[in-house]
Amino acid sequence: MDSTENAEDVPKPIDKGKRRAEDPTERTPLLGSSSSSAIDDPPPAVARRRLISKLTTVFLGTLVFSICAFVALALLAWSYASRATHVSPDDILNQGLVFEGPDRVDVLNITSSGGLWVNVEARVGFDAGSVIGVNSSPDGDGFFQDIWKSIGRWGVRTLDRVSVNMTNISLTSESVVLATIYPTPVVLPLTANPPSDSSWLTHISTPLLIQPTSNTSALVHFVREAWREGSAAVAANVASVDVQGGGFAEESWRSILHSALSDVRTALRLKIPPIPGIPQHGPIPPLTELVTLQSFDVRSSPNSLELAARASIPNPAPPSFNLTSPSIPFTIALPTSADSGLPAVPIASVTTAPFTLTHPNITLTISGSVLPLPAYASALLSTLLTRYLSGLPNPILVSTPYFPDLTVPLDFPGPNPRPHILRNVTIQDMVIKPHASSFVASGTVFARVVLPLGMDVSLHVGRVLPDVLVFDGEVPSIVDFPKTPNPRHDDPTPAPPPPFPDPLPEHAFGHIRPDDWLVSQSTPVPSEDGEGAAFAVTAKIVDVPLEVLPGRQKEFRNFVSKVIFGSDGAVAGIMGVAGVAVDVVGLPIPTENGEMELHGLPFQGKVPVGKKSLLGLGGAAKRGAKELKKELDKFLHRWQGK
Repeated sequence: MDSTENAEDVPKPIDKGKRRAEDPTERTPLLGSSSSSAIDDPPPAVARRRLISKLTTVFLGTLVFSICAFVALALLAWSYASRATHVSPDDILNQGLVFEGPDRVDVLNITSSGGLWVNVEARVGFDAGSVIGVNSSPDGDGFFQDIWKSIGRWGVRTLDRVSVNMTNISLTSESVVLATIYPTPVVLPLTANPPSDSSWLTHISTPLLIQPTSNTSALVHFVREAWREGSAAVAANVASVDVQGGGFAEESWRSILHSALSDVRTALRLKIPPIPGIPQHGPIPPLTELVTLQSFDVRSSPNSLELAARASIPNPAPPSFNLTSPSIPFTIALPTSADSGLPAVPIASVTTAPFTLTHPNITLTISGSVLPLPAYASALLSTLLTRYLSGLPNPILVSTPYFPDLTVPLDFPGPNPRPHILRNVTIQDMVIKPHASSFVASGTVFARVVLPLGMDVSLHVGRVLPDVLVFDGEVPSIVDFPKTPNPRHDDPTPAPPPPFPDPLPEHAFGHIRPDDWLVSQSTPVPSEDGEGAAFAVTAKIVDVPLEVLPGRQKEFRNFVSKVIFGSDGAVAGIMGVAGVAVDVVGLPIPTENGEMELHGLPFQGKVPVGKKSLLGLGGAAKRGAKELKKELDKFLHRWQGK
């Protein structure tokens, strides 16, 4: 074996890396040999095992975290749900629901059954954070409690709104149903941590149907008790309430949240606001005292009487409440006496103009016409007009077809001051003469009939019935008119003649009253300022008994002496009351002559009396005073039955 082979077989020394590194040269590679890195990498199997281990650790950690988070969220949701399920209707109404208004109420329609469709505008909000207890505490919250509440408030804000659909609401008091409300579905916004003011409330507008009870006595009792106590206590009963997250027909995750309540009952107490002019916490004044008739007009048309009026009533609503009402029809009727067996007589159909609430009083503009009247209504209508022209109120019954079971009694006031219907009354060409054992008077009665302002009707005065006191000289200003008994509103019989005043007025000496009505004629005359329609009326009296009042022979003798010996005769004052029978154009009443009799109309005037007026005595003046005195004494003794 040669030396070369032996040299290859000699083992080379192992380089342990301790020798000095050689200086790099141009041929030295920039990176180390790849063979060394290949030796350091783990085998593929080991690498796979390490990857699986890491993935398993991440998965298990994520799973555990997810389970913990889910459990935490479930517990959190359960805590919110638990609070929500234990919320009572009283909590919802007293803590959650905030309502201000209504700001405006528009009456849209009135149904034939008396129900009112109204559109209500108000401001509303629902403090869900207060109901489920997630609002921030004024004293501050702990760390974990603050986190819990913050998540709850975030949930409320995310849910944002709920849709509420209710069945009808029954409002009861003392187990009596006062009204039934049929609400329409509404969307309520949700809020948490609202500000102290009302800026967070949302304006809503929703229609409602309100059906009051037909039990009017229960309504009147409730109103009186509420006014006396200063507040109204009612119970609200709802058969079912359906609450769903989000708006109606909204398809989102919000609609998953759904809750249904049944047989919801809650108590409400509403404070009654003060009404100007009405004392609080006491009996309610009669409605008659609250209604003020500002004007009343009657005008004739060919076939009817047209009515127009303005009335005011105190506004019971607070200043922030506005209401717009459409026209409302009413029927006015006259009550009859209880023993007559006759129903109330509808006399007029009127309608209010659309109106809004004003403060402090609501003004109503009313128009309508007189209804066709039955024959038996003539006497009732005559009594009504007699009382009205005497300045007296008349009881009436007011009803509306929208509430057929509700009739409100009112007093229709008479004009104030009392109107002076008969004016410028005198007896023209008056003649007094002896007749048998008494005296009789003849002449032409003249009067100016003036209706109150606003009564511009066409009429004809066909008959008059005067009842006259005669004075020596003009009627003293301090003398009152003879008092005529006020006719009852339900008594159609004419009032009896007024008795003589007691004591007899000074200077009064005679009494003239025809036994029957006097046929009269009337013609329209111009009216003056502050007057209604005016008419001139004349009627002849022929040999109507002139009764010398008891104990007044001296006054009669003095009057006759003035007539005979005075250069211009004498003046006789007249005062009394009269009845007139009128035919009103356009009044739809089927009577035989279409007349109504009005009684007790006061008048006052004067009559000039000359010598020729004393037939049978005037000629005695030529025979001297002594003979005249004897003639007078003879007539007076004859009148006294001596």
